[in-house]
Amino acid sequence: MANLRFFTDSPLTINAEIQLSENAAAHATRALRLNVGDSATVFNGDGFDYECTLTSVKKNAVSATITGAKQISNESPLSITLLQGISSGDRMDFTIQKAVELGVTKIQPINSQRSVVKLSAERAEKRIEHWQNVAISACEQSGRAYVPKVLPPLSLETWLSQNPHTDTTRILLNPVGARRLIEIAKPASSIELLIGAEGGLSNGEIDLATSQQFQSIVLGPRILRTETAALTAISVMQSLWGDF
Repeated sequence: MANLRFFTDSPLTINAEIQLSENAAAHATRALRLNVGDSATVFNGDGFDYECTLTSVKKNAVSATITGAKQISNESPLSITLLQGISSGDRMDFTIQKAVELGVTKIQPINSQRSVVKLSAERAEKRIEHWQNVAISACEQSGRAYVPKVLPPLSLETWLSQNPHTDTTRILLNPVGARRLIEIAKPASSIELLIGAEGGLSNGEIDLATSQQFQSIVLGPRILRTETAALTAISVMQSLWGDF
């Protein structure tokens, strides 16, 4: 049977009665055809999975009682913030979904100079909500009990001004980078990974990033699409330093 795991933003305690969200209830009733008495798992991002039993099943309205809790220990030992240039179409959704499955801690969309997508304030708010839901769905599928935060889009210059370099390992994917990831020592603390959009980062953005301690890294001799680059880099990091 499919993974019966649903996210809720409600506090969860043993014996509490909860209501599944409208989307989760619709999925439970229409797709999974769950009934009263069936078991499922819910989580709210606090690091635990909560077992529950369905007590009421109606169209778009499902209630359940929490019967148990189990701490989940499947988070990556690496703390990776993905600074992803906003890409168009389904590319951004795909990147966020797979990055969450691969274990990133946080996602910061970047309004890069070569981003095809230009978001107004209203559109940005809607996209943040959508991207956060993509991250939640990826956690439901992958078994993560912590939900990576998708932050509001910022320009690279603004993000750098708000996040001065401390002891983080900063990595910039650059087709003409001089080093490979295997040549970097295992990070002692968190990692910040910067990826350009479809057209890559501009020379000015690369210069700005490297002036703020970002190391230019190349991923092999072939030019990768933005979504391929992000996921390849995270996978290599997990293989070299993480839990792959």
